Amino acid sequence: MGALTPVGLGLKSFWENLKLGKNGAGRITRFNPEKFRTQIACELKAFKADDWLDRAEIKRTDPFTQYALIAADEAIKDAQIDFSTVDAYDVGVIWGTGQGGMLTFEEQVKEYTMNDFTPRFSPFFVPKLIANMASGLISIKYGLKGINYSTVSACATSNTAIMDAFNYIRWGKAKMMITGGSEAPITEASIGGFCAMKAMTTRNDAPELACRPFDKGRDGFLMGEGAGALVIEEYEHALARGATIYAEIAGAAMTADAYHMTSTHPEGEGAYNAMRLALKDGGLLAEDVDYLNAHATSTAVGDMSELKAITKLFGENSSQLHISATKSMTGHLLGAAGAIEAIASVMTIKEGIIAPTINLTDPDDTIPADLKIVKLKALTKDVNVAMSNTFGFGGHNGIVVFKKLK
Repeated sequence: MGALTPVGLGLKSFWENLKLGKNGAGRITRFNPEKFRTQIACELKAFKADDWLDRAEIKRTDPFTQYALIAADEAIKDAQIDFSTVDAYDVGVIWGTGQGGMLTFEEQVKEYTMNDFTPRFSPFFVPKLIANMASGLISIKYGLKGINYSTVSACATSNTAIMDAFNYIRWGKAKMMITGGSEAPITEASIGGFCAMKAMTTRNDAPELACRPFDKGRDGFLMGEGAGALVIEEYEHALARGATIYAEIAGAAMTADAYHMTSTHPEGEGAYNAMRLALKDGGLLAEDVDYLNAHATSTAVGDMSELKAITKLFGENSSQLHISATKSMTGHLLGAAGAIEAIASVMTIKEGIIAPTINLTDPDDTIPADLKIVKLKALTKDVNVAMSNTFGFGGHNGIVVFKKLK
């Protein structure tokens, strides 16, 4: 696995800081945000692309692709893959992004309008912009000739990518897949667009307190950026090459709310059925789930609709279930959210430590009393099954379930 996040550049630092409850929020530094309704975000700290990539790679890529290349490289090294011993057509890449090259589009259009509408676009404009370029460049870098494409399902994007990679392997169409997601949405146009929707927090005077899932004081999500990558491999293939296995993907499912352009179903209907179907896909029961990484973006409607779905599914079988919302630390990485939260879920299984939901000091009154939300500090617990939830604009619900390998 590989991670590039606002709380850690690299898998180890990401996970260690999650466990510690480190906050990735701060005032936006990429541009002057003073005219914007929301002036804070979770940026990558001390990130310099040239620490990982050469000048040519940087010149021809948007940040979302740079993040993808860096996270994928860490995951491939972590998996200790010698591609010379693997059939290139047995290895594919399915990568996700919600927005693609937003910064590239913004910069090129600005240049066009500021130069008397003279068409002096960069020859790299389109390749840097299009959403599939991350999957394409990962395959080119490592010579991977199997299944290759990108997924887009808003904030459910990464889970869609992971689920697709999982399915292609179990359909016998690949032995190994590089999957995950990346997003670089901290730009003037992106922040401005979400501000216009009044979807984001405006707690500009206290960014470290701004993202507070399930809390009475929540007032919108906090933007984040980065990438998460996972190497998914057919079990016997992994054993044959002596791979270190973190966990098993047990099941996955998607549903559509068919309800509203941007709002989740108020009763969590689609979320409930996606979770139910993911468990069914994995041959699991609700009482088998020990940990749930909630989508929980810190919005008034979204958090509660998810909890309604969770309560409906788990009900009296929730006695051993613990829930946390790691977006309270990382912010919302949009299309990359599912990838880093999948990694958090897998590390929870590996280490038996549940990362906390920080800033949850005054829980919403409507939260059922028997739901165990891990607040403020990490919890030590043996976790055999973990579920990771993602939901996106357009009504997309994507769920992936991981299981300890025994």
